[in-house]
Amino acid sequence: MNTVATGIRTARASERAPTGETLRARARAMVPQLRERAKDAARLHHLPEQTVQDMITAGFFKILQPARHGGYELEPRDFFEVQTTLAEGCMSTAWVLGVVAIHNWQLGLFDERAQRDVWGVNDDTLISSSYMPVGKVTRREGGYQLSGRWSFSSGSEHCDWAFLGAVVPPGAAGEPADYRTFLVPRGEYRIIANWDVSGLEGTGSNDIVVEDAFVPEYRTHRSQDGFNCCSPGNAVNTAALFRLPFGQIFVRAVSSASIGALQGALDSFVQTNRERVGLNDARRVALDPGAQEAAAMATQVIDECKTIMYRNFDLMQAHAAAGAVPSIEERIKMRYDAALVAPKCAEAVNRLLIHSGAQSIFRDHPVNRAWLDINAGRTHVANNVGKFARNLGSSLFGLEGDDYFL
Repeated sequence: MNTVATGIRTARASERAPTGETLRARARAMVPQLRERAKDAARLHHLPEQTVQDMITAGFFKILQPARHGGYELEPRDFFEVQTTLAEGCMSTAWVLGVVAIHNWQLGLFDERAQRDVWGVNDDTLISSSYMPVGKVTRREGGYQLSGRWSFSSGSEHCDWAFLGAVVPPGAAGEPADYRTFLVPRGEYRIIANWDVSGLEGTGSNDIVVEDAFVPEYRTHRSQDGFNCCSPGNAVNTAALFRLPFGQIFVRAVSSASIGALQGALDSFVQTNRERVGLNDARRVALDPGAQEAAAMATQVIDECKTIMYRNFDLMQAHAAAGAVPSIEERIKMRYDAALVAPKCAEAVNRLLIHSGAQSIFRDHPVNRAWLDINAGRTHVANNVGKFARNLGSSLFGLEGDDYFL
């Protein structure tokens, strides 16, 4: 049974929240099963329903969800350790978890009425998204009229609401444009099942179409409020977790799964090649300097990316606990750190593939799957490292940058 759409509150909301250690153990136990289901996810062009249900049952979507709505309110590190672990078995699964579960955190920034709309009956209800600012917005009394077509809504078939990006036009001459996230229920949008891609096939990142839906003011979230770490939801969700910069949280959801996928590829690479002998030269692959260097590089990339990510989250948490926010300079640097993850992992998995031999070009080869998925994730706009490198470089020279999603 799909509890996402039943409208029945589960009993788990009243149970004691699991610890990060418990959640990490649940994720680790799920990896072999996800590895087996990865081919099915690619064939279906979305995750198997059982995989989504397993993650709901394990409590993974609730790690960053407000406690007042059945969530656990744990730290980002707990969540991203679960995400990277799941990616060792299936990066598509980890990608969907990353994006969708981050929405549960963002909904905690919305007006409390919006939170009740989504979780008032069933606190397992999930939200997909497409933050592209492509929506057409018209001001109406009490809210806005919204229309448009958005692409890349990962996990959309498993969700009953959607976050959609659009710019509210200025109300008067001279006012700046106002980028917002609009919260829309499933009954007011259509899903266009057009996800036919190479890499991350299982994410089901379909298009969403809205035709003249009315969105109340309270079901919108201003990007500026997320930037200032002062959102309407902070009135009821007072934990430091909800005073972290939105731009720093979401981008990790679309970069960090690559770390786990690289770990899974590395494990498979070592296991497969430990005793393998090349058919052409009858030499052990484990003695090949190129294979050794590829394994060493992947190990270092994983360690570096995780270390920097957790260091940055510790910094943000410390600021939030003290009632402060990171400086612009810190945010620019951390944003660049996040953007570096996907290209670093892509370079490392490319090396593993090259030294896995001709068998690695077959789709059922575990390194091939990671290679496709990591390189697909590399194309996300949030992983466009050049833009964020230029922003950091400009700031170092005392120039004004052009990225404000920080």
